Amino acid sequence: MKFSESLKKNSDFKYVYQNGKSFANRFLVMYVLENNDEKNRLGISASKKVGNSVVRHRFTRLVRESYRLHENIFNSGLDIVVVARKNAALANYKEIESALLHLAKIHHILI
Repeated sequence: MKFSESLKKNSDFKYVYQNGKSFANRFLVMYVLENNDEKNRLGISASKKVGNSVVRHRFTRLVRESYRLHENIFNSGLDIVVVARKNAALANYKEIESALLHLAKIHHILI
């Protein structure tokens, strides 16, 4: 992710949850909030309801990879938090990628 950073602090996640706009589909919930930076910050969250640590880490890798491959078409200056739903545990890469791009279109954050 050459144009983006990770969202790591719990306070940053909470701020995006409270002040950001959210949309959801079958696999993901996406919160988006503008920041005062020229880089995007991506945060990924998967609770224990999604699955064990192996399943949650796989989901995280799939989202990070699909974002990395398409980050050049995302607008800059955004805090993006992607939250897994239970169905995401069974999803393959193409489904996660499609869900991520679908939510980005709904948020109007694609170039």
